[in-house]
Amino acid sequence: MRRKEFKVDQEEELVSFLNGMSFGFLGTSDEQGQPRVTPLNFVYTDGCFYFHGSHAGSKMKSIRNQQQVCFTVADEYAFIPSYFSDPELACPATAYFKSVTAYGTAEPVEDISEKASVLSLFMKKLQPEGGYDSIDAEDPKYRPRLKGVAVVRITPEEITAKFKFGQNLKEEERSGIISGLSERNNPRDEETIEMMKKYCPFHAE
Repeated sequence: MRRKEFKVDQEEELVSFLNGMSFGFLGTSDEQGQPRVTPLNFVYTDGCFYFHGSHAGSKMKSIRNQQQVCFTVADEYAFIPSYFSDPELACPATAYFKSVTAYGTAEPVEDISEKASVLSLFMKKLQPEGGYDSIDAEDPKYRPRLKGVAVVRITPEEITAKFKFGQNLKEEERSGIISGLSERNNPRDEETIEMMKKYCPFHAE
C-alpha cells in the first residue's frame, strides 16, 4: 500500500524530476502474457513519455500486441543504515529516493515532424553542449533517418509519484538521520538532507 505521506501531487515537482532524469524502465507483456522490463532513455513533454529505437525487436512486437504499458523512473539519493536510528535492530535500514510510475497506452509516432521534435528534445537532454545540425523533418540528411527510426509515445492514464525522505519520522528520529548523513558525508548526503528539510512536515522555513 502506498503511504500517503510519500505521495507527490504537484505537477511542477513531477515535471522537474522527470526533466532531470534520462533513464527509465518500460514494462510490457508478450503474447503469452509474460512480463518484460526494458531499460531505456526517455523524454517527457506535454504530459507524455517518449522513447526511440528500432522498428524490429521484441519490445516493439510486445507493444504492437499489447499497447497497455507501464513506465517507471527512479533516483536513489541515499541508503540510510539502521544504526542511524537504532543501535541494535536492522529494521530501520531503508533508502531515500524519488520515483514516478506511469500507466497508459503506447503507440508508434508516424508523423516525422513529431519525431523530429521529440528527437530534438532527446539531443538537448543528452547532448546539451550541441555539436550537431538541428533535427529538421525537411532536411534531406534527416528525413530518411526519421522515417527509419521508431519513436513511441506513452500517453499516461495514471501517474503516481513517491518521494521518500523520512516524512513519516518523528522530529527526533529525523534529526538523528540528518546528523548521521552529515557525519558520513557521502556524495549525495548533503543533497539528501536538503530533500529531508524540503519535504519534512515539521521543518520551519
